[in-house]
Amino acid sequence: MVHMGVQTIVGTILFLSYCVTILGLVLVIMMENRNPLKTIPWVIVLLLLPGLGLLFYFLFGQDNRKQRIIPRRTYKRIMKRPHGISLRKDTHPVPDQYRPLAHLLGVSNEFSLLYGSEIAVYTNGNDKFNALLEAIEQATHHIHLEYYIFCNDEIGNRVKEALIRKAKKGVEVRVLYDDVGCWNVKKSFFREMKEAGIEVYPFLRVVLPVFSGKVNYRNHRKIVVIDGTVGFMGGMNIADRYCKGTSWGSWRDTHFRIRGKGVYGLQSAFLIDWYVITRRLLNGKVYYPKVPVLSNNLMQVITSGPVGQWRILLQATIKVIATAKKYIYIQTPYFLPTEGLNQALQTAALSGVDVRLMLPKRADARSVNMASHSFIDDMVKAGAKVYFYNPGFLHSKMVLSDDMLTCIGSANMDFRSFEHNFEVNAFVYDESFALQMKKIFFHDLHNCEKLVPARWLKRPLKQRLAESFMRLFSPLL
Repeated sequence: MVHMGVQTIVGTILFLSYCVTILGLVLVIMMENRNPLKTIPWVIVLLLLPGLGLLFYFLFGQDNRKQRIIPRRTYKRIMKRPHGISLRKDTHPVPDQYRPLAHLLGVSNEFSLLYGSEIAVYTNGNDKFNALLEAIEQATHHIHLEYYIFCNDEIGNRVKEALIRKAKKGVEVRVLYDDVGCWNVKKSFFREMKEAGIEVYPFLRVVLPVFSGKVNYRNHRKIVVIDGTVGFMGGMNIADRYCKGTSWGSWRDTHFRIRGKGVYGLQSAFLIDWYVITRRLLNGKVYYPKVPVLSNNLMQVITSGPVGQWRILLQATIKVIATAKKYIYIQTPYFLPTEGLNQALQTAALSGVDVRLMLPKRADARSVNMASHSFIDDMVKAGAKVYFYNPGFLHSKMVLSDDMLTCIGSANMDFRSFEHNFEVNAFVYDESFALQMKKIFFHDLHNCEKLVPARWLKRPLKQRLAESFMRLFSPLL
């Protein structure tokens, strides 16, 4: 009897301690003054699933906005070289409509305006990887490569072998890959590169995922810089699916090769990440060589992440939408907008701006797809046009406005890209490039099914309930 009494007391103490812990976490979440749309789902998870909720919060819910993973002095040293080539406003002015946007990007994170870049567009994996491999073969001094996913498959091994060949010829080769994005890649794949003289590091390595909050903050960037003169960025990782598609359709994506001063922005992004992981600072002139003027465009390459006070990519996207006078065209594989972004798009549509949203008919994550659909109702009621891409998975990311501004890069239109991931996007102020991307957008429309509002709003109640339920967790997806 005494033994049972002790067990009861111990059990009660443990239960009360656990309850205090859960309630304490709820209080902490509330005191962080986050967006209520993010606070409420976490409170629900912690209260309804106390065991799993505690684990999920530890892994995915902690707020790192006030952390600095790189000293401010070092950040400025790395960014000093691009600032040296910033443009005079009176020589190459930003279009009047976008001066506030350029100022926002410049003030928030000191992103330079870069003039005269040439941008080549690749809308399929074969073209992108052929261009990438050709550029790697032409490297003479350094190759910097950073990807969320670097697969050990056919295309991954072609890239690996090309990097090894250049390293053996004395070219400096540095590789960053995301530790979580490459969880299913055997370590021997990267070890082979190391043994060939390539410097290879995982980004924010997660040794024990169950005990690490870093698992939620991933490097989603896709960056390649070769000799400081050629760069690649966009939506494609290194994997066969970008060339071969999936079992249920093709893979439609967009990637870009940049030549000229725009490469300086990509170089800075890579070198900052390199310092974060290796604590080695690279900032010599050889990494920012003199480059020719190849066009009349202006570009700002911006990085965003889960650290720091501001969500610059989200703020800039909302600013672009608010600035639009004629149209906003968006391609994104995932549409889980924040309340501010959602309101901005609806306000633009209600104001007579031509708002068009292109999404995949079928996504690679069913829960995300269901949550995305719940946001469409108010969009179409506001007058926005929605299109579903049919042939396969649409993974392209683009925001296009008024035949002048194009935003391209790695970020999706969702909470994860805006809040949790390390992303890199370029804002390009140029009519000719915008018209080129507009032509691609309209070409993709031929492969889309236009949503009919009257039919969409009458979809089965069971489907709408499931979508609304998943929407509750959209900040966590």
